[in-house]
Amino acid sequence: MERIRLLDGALLDLTLQRLCHQLVENHENFEATVLVGMQPRGRYFADRIKRRLDQILNQPVPLGYLDITFYRDDFRRRSKPLQPSQTYMPFDIEGKKVVLMDDVLFTGRTIRAALSALGEYGRPACVELMILIDRLYSRQLPIQPHYVGRAVNSILSQRVVVEWVEQGHSEDVIWLVTN
Repeated sequence: MERIRLLDGALLDLTLQRLCHQLVENHENFEATVLVGMQPRGRYFADRIKRRLDQILNQPVPLGYLDITFYRDDFRRRSKPLQPSQTYMPFDIEGKKVVLMDDVLFTGRTIRAALSALGEYGRPACVELMILIDRLYSRQLPIQPHYVGRAVNSILSQRVVVEWVEQGHSEDVIWLVTN
């Protein structure tokens, strides 16, 4: 198994800072904007972005978490049942700009499921997609992110592994793994 380090703690820190400044450029004071992290792994990414935005703006930015388990197109095709995560949406998304956040964009099917799940909470003015790692050339659906931490050329036999300190890892590292 070959592991290629895509981002480590220092480079990840710079990447998160850049993404936050891009958000501030486009959303200014976040009066009409909310952040939504996709459960389970997008939550860690969303938490990091929210903390930085709170510091930059000197005010809290609304953040929620969205579980898409029952909206997945492969929900019934798995040999063992999926374990849903908790959805936490402490705000109304009706007419708001939603920044949907996840750690890795691969085929686009997870994002399709998230858009369906978001519809249960209202009709946003728009939905923007923020992705930490965009796996290029693997899309099955016409979905492209608005904000990208890093774009990576990868093949189907490779996968991206995101290790967060919050998950119990000793450091933040993102790997491209070839089996």
